[in-house]
Amino acid sequence: CLPANQERFANGKLVTVQFHPSAQVVMTAGHDRSVSLFQVKHFSLNPKIQSIYLESFPIYKARFSVDGEQVIATGTHHSMFFVYDMMAGSIIPIPKVRGVEEKFLRNFELSPDGSFMLLIGTSGYLHLLSMKTKELISTMKVNGRCTACAFTPDSRKIYSYSKEGEVFIWDVRSRKCLHKFEDEGSLEGKCIAVSKNNQYVACGSSSGVVNLYTTDVCLKENRPKPVKAIMNLVTSATCVTFNPTTEILAVASRDTDEAVKLV
Repeated sequence: CLPANQERFANGKLVTVQFHPSAQVVMTAGHDRSVSLFQVKHFSLNPKIQSIYLESFPIYKARFSVDGEQVIATGTHHSMFFVYDMMAGSIIPIPKVRGVEEKFLRNFELSPDGSFMLLIGTSGYLHLLSMKTKELISTMKVNGRCTACAFTPDSRKIYSYSKEGEVFIWDVRSRKCLHKFEDEGSLEGKCIAVSKNNQYVACGSSSGVVNLYTTDVCLKENRPKPVKAIMNLVTSATCVTFNPTTEILAVASRDTDEAVKLV
């Protein structure tokens, strides 16, 4: 296959590559302040649909909304974020979320049912926003600093992973902490994922170890034993993700080239 973004290579580091939830479209976004959309056409050239340029806004992360109608992009050093309405073709800046006192808004997650946007703040704060209005619903707080979060497939719970290697499990409706557990041997939490069938939780840490747990032990035990510890990465595990049928787990590190393993 040709490179997906053959028609417009980025001038800076790419931070996001994501397929559209329903159309044959791939999005790239990165430090060159642009979001580009390409049509995916098997082996022939992948024509560029469009590029959106956000002035003086190097992108930290960009995601399609669950319905595929919007793109949400956060910056590397901004407290605002942008929403690109794909139907209207308009770029909507969200300058300040009332009630969210954060210097920078970078990392976020979208709930699988399309209802919520979770902003991962500093000092352990998690801000739950309405996806529809982009307004604050509630704020939760973990001990220490939160580095990564994941919604369960039914969007009812949030797993938040702290820098100290603890995982807090939240009830989305009541915003109460249901349980917390220690990720075995974790010196510093980096990334977390929940499988689509809600069977497994994967936690990746700075040592490069990825622990795989079954969700039932995560909800009951304070020091659960992993079903498997994946030791293949030598640098920090910065990305873990399950394939849709929960048969493959991809683990990766951005600290070195070609550090991707499929388990």
